[in-house]
Amino acid sequence: MQIHIVEKGDTVYELAQFYNTTVSDIIRANKLENPSQLVVGQTLVIPIIGSFYTVQPGDTLFTIAEKLEINSNELAKMYRIPLNKPIYPGLELYIPPRPRTAAEINAYVEPFGDTVSPRLERAAREAAPYLTYLAPFSYKINRDGTLNAPPLDNFKFIAEINNAALMMVITNLEEGQFSRELGRIILTDEELQEKLINNIVETAKQVGFSDVHFDLEFLPPELKGAYNEFLRKAKRQISDAGLLMSTALAPKTSAEQAGAWYEAHDYAAHGEIADFVVLMTYEWGYSGGPPRAVSPLPEVTEVVKYALSEMPANKIMLGQNLYGYDWTLPFVPGGEFAEAISPQEAIRRAYEFNAAIQYDDVSQAPFIEYFDDDGKEHIIWFEDARSIQAKFDLVKELDLRGVSYWKLGLPFPQNWLLIEDNFNVIKR
Repeated sequence: MQIHIVEKGDTVYELAQFYNTTVSDIIRANKLENPSQLVVGQTLVIPIIGSFYTVQPGDTLFTIAEKLEINSNELAKMYRIPLNKPIYPGLELYIPPRPRTAAEINAYVEPFGDTVSPRLERAAREAAPYLTYLAPFSYKINRDGTLNAPPLDNFKFIAEINNAALMMVITNLEEGQFSRELGRIILTDEELQEKLINNIVETAKQVGFSDVHFDLEFLPPELKGAYNEFLRKAKRQISDAGLLMSTALAPKTSAEQAGAWYEAHDYAAHGEIADFVVLMTYEWGYSGGPPRAVSPLPEVTEVVKYALSEMPANKIMLGQNLYGYDWTLPFVPGGEFAEAISPQEAIRRAYEFNAAIQYDDVSQAPFIEYFDDDGKEHIIWFEDARSIQAKFDLVKELDLRGVSYWKLGLPFPQNWLLIEDNFNVIKR
């Protein structure tokens, strides 16, 4: 698979000729609604076997092999060039396909109302071939220990025909917000906990869930120990039922990190108790905050490395957003919220407002600056093939369990092709 960055004058036809593929394959891979409307800086995935590397000043076959994590001797044998001999900059080298890594992939899907919309069902169908788990969001805990179920409609069937497991997501959401008080009620009443856990296990077996996933957030910090004990109790009964148990963790960089979202999440305890965890490594740039990358690579890496100090790599799923935000400038705290948009929509807006797509090498994320029809300034931070590949490289480098996506519904076709190119998805 080749990631191509569009330059001025590029056309789909010329790219198909250059990479020895077809126009229809490029259009299909990137779901290009208007193939003639390419944007400078836009990434396209080119569905070819292997890829091409453009030689940079100072490159040798040894440094290229090290950068791409491939065998340098095989590369030298292929090109019959000494490993440490400088190569002419600008030369295009063909790189054979790299071995794929086994990984688990999860995606949350959040229906609203009493039924699953056709858009969400379509998104689940398109993603399921690439998933280990499909996670309907969510079963909401009631204060009496019962559960409010989300609409599931065809999710079970979609998972089954794609050999994906269903993940049962349990939350302390009330009226659309994570409830500190509901968390307190559940974590301080052992009789209520027994009722809740029994209801969870019974529902999981009836519906056919393979994993019970606790996403309890905004918990009172002083109840960290109580949350750990609740998870231990739940794990015993969930394991006895033949099911896995996982948890979602706020993105911490130390055990002492302060803040309402962090203090009750004990990385060491979750790493010990749960079968695996999902790190919520996104929302540095969020709808109510100042513009920045949603999941900047340095910050994501810092969280992962802290997690690795508390638990084994094979228990860690890296959280990843499937969306970006469009901020109207200037940003005013408490003012207008940024709009969540898909990567496809970000590219469309770049074309509509004649704005090049730029890339921040530190955050490893693309962004767009433009003025709308009313003369208002905007900035969009979103995801593209480059930013996703950077996260996949991190997963492989650190030998993590896999990737977990928040959330299905906003189209990002390149992501799924890159999963196929990088990983052998484990099916359960």
